[in-house]
Amino acid sequence: MGNNNQENLSTQLNNEINRDTFDSKVGFILACIGSAVGMGNIWMFPYRVGQLGGAAFLIPYFIFVIVIGFTGVIGEMSFGRAMGTGPLGAFQKALERRGRKHGDLIGLIPVIGSLGIAIGYSVVVGWILRFTVGSITGSLVKAQDSGAYFGAIAGNMGSVNWHMMGLALTFIIMLAGVSNGIEKVNKVMMPAFFVLFLILAIRVATLPGAMEGYKYLFIPRWEFLGNPKTWVYALGQAFFSLSLAGSGTVVYGSYLKKSENVVESAKYVSIFDTMAAMLAALVIIPSVFAFKMDPAAGPPLMFITMPSVFKQMPMGQLFSIIFFIAVLFAGVTSLMNLFETPIEALQAKFNLSRKVSVATIALIGAVTGLVLEDGNKLGIWMDVISIYVIPLGALLAGIMFFWVCGPKFAREQVQLGCKKELGSWFEPMTRYVFCGLTIIVYIFGIFYGGIG
Repeated sequence: MGNNNQENLSTQLNNEINRDTFDSKVGFILACIGSAVGMGNIWMFPYRVGQLGGAAFLIPYFIFVIVIGFTGVIGEMSFGRAMGTGPLGAFQKALERRGRKHGDLIGLIPVIGSLGIAIGYSVVVGWILRFTVGSITGSLVKAQDSGAYFGAIAGNMGSVNWHMMGLALTFIIMLAGVSNGIEKVNKVMMPAFFVLFLILAIRVATLPGAMEGYKYLFIPRWEFLGNPKTWVYALGQAFFSLSLAGSGTVVYGSYLKKSENVVESAKYVSIFDTMAAMLAALVIIPSVFAFKMDPAAGPPLMFITMPSVFKQMPMGQLFSIIFFIAVLFAGVTSLMNLFETPIEALQAKFNLSRKVSVATIALIGAVTGLVLEDGNKLGIWMDVISIYVIPLGALLAGIMFFWVCGPKFAREQVQLGCKKELGSWFEPMTRYVFCGLTIIVYIFGIFYGGIG
């Protein structure tokens, strides 16, 4: 028995000694921004803003981004850093502080959520890769029917090759590790994403009729503030946009050095994630109005409406290339974050090498993903994971850090690297407001079929 304990301690120490870390604060922040900037920013945010009161929607959205950014994002980063491991080990260590066992079993929930959403998301990244290549070759803008073009790809087994190439691209990067793979790629892809979308936003501003889109976005319809749905959907959008799931941000936090300022990092992630969403809205909504299309098209907005816009736009092929390359960057950086959670879990739990862990998750992702090569199955899969698993993982992480570990421990861990003393707001905002809002997201998601 004593030998077993000694071996377990030795294994744990080896894991901590060999654990990869981010080389710089900038690299860490960009990786977290990469995880947060994804499809929710690019098509869901513009759609929600237009659907729910324009600038009136932005008011609750900004409020929730500030509240969640300075509670949930800080909490998940600090939780991972404090425990030096992802959700599996972090949950276990949290419960051990209270003399309880089997925290790792509870930690499986956010790991499964992260893997599940990654598997589904990888199909979408395959679509994006196909559209990127189609924009480069010109087949995208030459297609007579954008709906049929997308339908052929999103149909049963319609994008297997692209799906597998998207996975291969992601896992090749991840094989290089945290600092040499994830960090370096995010340092290129995230700035490039913002530059490319800024170019698109400037071009769209010159389109005749674009002003109607700006009016749609920025003239508040104040009556929507009296509609509870506006507030609930703004909360869901902020929650999912900031990538809160008790998984990826916890893992990235576990690779963060103790000397880094978590509060400052969370602030930058929240700011740049919101900027990405606003940039996407400034590209998509005015361009859709300029060509008299439906701004509330939802998911087809990116894959059907925008290609139709590019067909009618002068130099449309060039701008379609810029658009889909930027979207691909956002997709790949998010996918890396999602897959990193189960990869880290295998490394930490079973002491597997990085290569073996990546290969195992790559195989699971590829095989399971093939079942989802159908738009209807994919939609059901993504709904189940995003409604029932993802918010639960975030709630459990909040409870583990702010309640199980205790307010004193949470404050000490967040305070590490901070130049200023945390105010008295910290405990009530983290323990009650954040955990309370997470419960609301979970309950409304179940009863109303998702609010993200």
